[in-house]
Amino acid sequence: MSSLLIKDVLLKDRIVDVLIRNGRFQDIAPGLEEPEAQVLDGRDKAILPSFINSHTHAAMTLLRGYADDLDLHTWLTQHIWPFEHQLTFNDVYIGAKLACLEMIKTGTTFFCDMYWHMPATLKAVEEMGIRAALSSVFIDFGDPAKAKQFRSRTRKFFRENDRHERIIFCLGPHGIYTVSRDSLVWVSEFAREHDLLIHIHVSETRKEVEDCLQENGLRPVEYLESIGFLGPNVIACHSIWLTEKEMDMLARHGVKVVHNPVSNMKLASGLFPYQDMRKRNICIGLGTDGCSSNNNLDMLQEIKTGALLGKSSTGEPTVFPAQEAWECATINGGEIFGLEAGTIAVGQLADCILVDLDHHTLIPRHDLISNLVYSASSECIDTTICNGRVLMQGRKVPGEEQIIQEIKEWEENLKNRP
Repeated sequence: MSSLLIKDVLLKDRIVDVLIRNGRFQDIAPGLEEPEAQVLDGRDKAILPSFINSHTHAAMTLLRGYADDLDLHTWLTQHIWPFEHQLTFNDVYIGAKLACLEMIKTGTTFFCDMYWHMPATLKAVEEMGIRAALSSVFIDFGDPAKAKQFRSRTRKFFRENDRHERIIFCLGPHGIYTVSRDSLVWVSEFAREHDLLIHIHVSETRKEVEDCLQENGLRPVEYLESIGFLGPNVIACHSIWLTEKEMDMLARHGVKVVHNPVSNMKLASGLFPYQDMRKRNICIGLGTDGCSSNNNLDMLQEIKTGALLGKSSTGEPTVFPAQEAWECATINGGEIFGLEAGTIAVGQLADCILVDLDHHTLIPRHDLISNLVYSASSECIDTTICNGRVLMQGRKVPGEEQIIQEIKEWEENLKNRP
């Protein structure tokens, strides 16, 4: 793997050179030389960790703007799932490529995905050069035949895809209302056997909680604990409608959670209990959710929305300050997925962004992180680097015009489908 040398770039409060070799930060100091390296001019730019999108459904870029302004269960059952039932491998492939393009353009180099035709998303990720944790969605609706089918599919996907430099395989049971008890237990045991992460929606809506109480006499987190599901390998996405007791359970079992502020607001799902989670030292990541409930994959927007929502929902301007919000999208994401990422330091994975310090939203620069969180848009991101490879420079991604054209052709062809 070739080396990369970034010259005269701002890192926190000093100008340095950053040497990247074999996908990691090799050295950080002024005056570095590397004769064989590709050189980037870092003048008037700052280097920062790139973003980790801890929960999304990448190929839902294809559903951007489709069936908006509906409650979650109507949206899912009457619109999204019927549409997704028609999607092919190639549909998901081009949708995932569009998602990867959007993430690169907005500074994200890792995402955690749960969707259909997961080998198609894997192909897109490999081609586009970013990282991902991929979980083939598991939904059986209590049907033993479907459960058998999904278990077989999960084993096959794991068997064929457990060794990739930039891709983590994880398990994706959709939620307690779409996956049977027996299958949840099977997923948990399979994860323990193979040391895998589990990516699941938890307590996203009030209806989910009410239905769980009616069917099981327990709230969702209580139910998951009762079947031995909870553990430090579980990533509980949304986690909105929780009691103090349930949050204690999550903390006790070392469960990680993902806050999806824009999606939660758009679907009016509820308010994420950030303060209560944080005081229990629960690791909190940030995610965009899918493009049909957001409707973009812009983590800078997610960071700002999360910080502002934390303040407005509590009436406390000190809640969810800029630095904490930034860390939820960087360092905390690294912790959730076991990545040596989220900071710019020697030995860490060379995943980073260069931002244009002359961009009007970053001037004056009293506090760069505050400017990025509260003022900037992703248009200030000039360069995106993943695994030491430049994926975007000067806001240009090689091949982006072709991807856009493929999506336009897909949309036109969609009109002619039966």
